[in-house]
Amino acid sequence: MGNSQASTSSASSSARFVMAARAFSKQALDDLRARLASLAAQSGTQGGAVSRPVFLEYFGVRGALGDRLFQLVTKESSGEDGVTFEGLIISKATYERGTPDEADEFIYQLCDVKGDGVLTRSDMESVLESIHETIFTENKEARGGSNKRAFETFLNSAAFSKDVEGVSGKSMSLSDFRNWCIVMPSLRKFLGSLLMPPDSGRSGFEVPLLHYPENISSELLLLNKEYAWHIGGGFSQHDVQEWKLLYHSSLHGQSFNTFLGNVTNGDAQTVLVIKDTEGSIYGAYASQPWERHSDFYGDMKTFLFKLYPEASIFRPTGANKNLQWCAVNFTSESIPNGIGFGGKPHHFGLFLSASFDQGHSFTSSTFTGPPLSKTNRFRPEVIECWGIQVKGSNEDRPELVKGTVLERFKEDRNMLKLVGLASSSD
Repeated sequence: MGNSQASTSSASSSARFVMAARAFSKQALDDLRARLASLAAQSGTQGGAVSRPVFLEYFGVRGALGDRLFQLVTKESSGEDGVTFEGLIISKATYERGTPDEADEFIYQLCDVKGDGVLTRSDMESVLESIHETIFTENKEARGGSNKRAFETFLNSAAFSKDVEGVSGKSMSLSDFRNWCIVMPSLRKFLGSLLMPPDSGRSGFEVPLLHYPENISSELLLLNKEYAWHIGGGFSQHDVQEWKLLYHSSLHGQSFNTFLGNVTNGDAQTVLVIKDTEGSIYGAYASQPWERHSDFYGDMKTFLFKLYPEASIFRPTGANKNLQWCAVNFTSESIPNGIGFGGKPHHFGLFLSASFDQGHSFTSSTFTGPPLSKTNRFRPEVIECWGIQVKGSNEDRPELVKGTVLERFKEDRNMLKLVGLASSSD
């Protein structure tokens, strides 16, 4: 009877392999077979299976998450004590080439590091610990200046709403997990690329390089590498490269004019980060250069984000095009001077007045998510802005209009006077 059960299981596995293999080209299958054969040779196991140490070393996933990944792929390997070619193909077909629901369910099981069918806060703490160890501890460039405590804010944005009999406290449902991945795209990208070759530039593994003057301590910066990894999840992969500090209120003074002068000379894409007097940290990604306008502009790449006390990203809903705002020296009350995102004038999703000493954040139809600040009106304590330098993009980037916003404002001053919007004084 035992042989009969084994035969049935083997036949079922073979059928699943045949179906899974159809998701890959012949070249892709040949490449994967050769790679697995090399790893199996290093393992020295019988039957051509890849051992746990070799598997974990090759894919580079540390901690409990790596162990759970090996366990799930081994489960598809026909009872072998290791990962076989067939088991890897079945897993990758579900995980990488399956429907969104199939991929989500696989990743949901992956995060159940205890393997008991219940996704608890303890499981997710272990997952985040593994992510930190994999990306920041193993990566020498990412390791410097990393702040492990930032990962606590990632978990603070997760919901645990499911009651499970015999389990104290709430657990995370599949719906909870999916919603968390929406506001934590870096997490979803990372968890969705663990079985890809390490040399393929796996999505979710990239950490922006942060460049800032030597005379400013990293302790003064709002942005750390973990927060940058989180924000970078909202970009396309090639944009997660090098970020340069363009403005910091402690270094340059809390001045709107200085801010505009620093951020409008070459870096089209910027990340604005604000810490208010209540201790909350949040901001926005501006995908377009800071240009003086009397109305909204920008594109659908723009998004808002929270960093502390919980971390989330809020993308445009598509309900309107009120994405980015930059008004300089207008006198009309309908055109508030300052920078902002979403909503409408005087009721933005995020707004900093030209005085740089006050701002507001309201729920808007432009972006998903609640107000960024604890109260709708806030006072900024620290403001910083980073320019995103995409490698190899200088030749492809369209030529920007020369001069700062203020310089171009002076050139257009006569035109503004004609329409009655210019201030009477310089």
